[in-house]
Amino acid sequence: MTITLKVNGHDHQIDADPDTPLLYVLRDDIRLNGAKFGCGLGQCGACTVIVDGKAVLSCVTPVLLLDGKQVTTIEGLGTIDAPAPIQRAFMEEQAAQCGYCIAGMMMRAQALLQRNSKPTDEQIRAELEPNLCRCGTHMRILRAVHRAAQLMDTAELSPSLEGSVQ
Repeated sequence: MTITLKVNGHDHQIDADPDTPLLYVLRDDIRLNGAKFGCGLGQCGACTVIVDGKAVLSCVTPVLLLDGKQVTTIEGLGTIDAPAPIQRAFMEEQAAQCGYCIAGMMMRAQALLQRNSKPTDEQIRAELEPNLCRCGTHMRILRAVHRAAQLMDTAELSPSLEGSVQ
């Protein structure tokens, strides 16, 4: 069956069984490797992507459910030359150790910040709870999410400030 997926703003025609997990399509068909295969059971969060603004575990989400929805992966947030605020914050706070869980952590944090621009520590912890990390950088991750919120707030203010200067 041919399915059209909109991933990072681009349409992709995928010939796949409707029950195929999104993760497999992202990695095998579209060649986006940011979302990681961890457990394959939706229990670790390494495969997290954003679908229509919500964090979703791509290893247990069949592509059939994604018709007409916008999928965003870590590759869709920013680039090496122009990282998104969440990516920049994770780098500045040195929040990644092995890096395996970090894309999923960033995607879940991004979804949180899109709906709550000033989350508390408790809200961040609750949001990131489904994502497992063995490296012990939890406090750095928490700081990175707060830093990303500040960076996003500054980015939103910048255009209006530039426009008011005459």
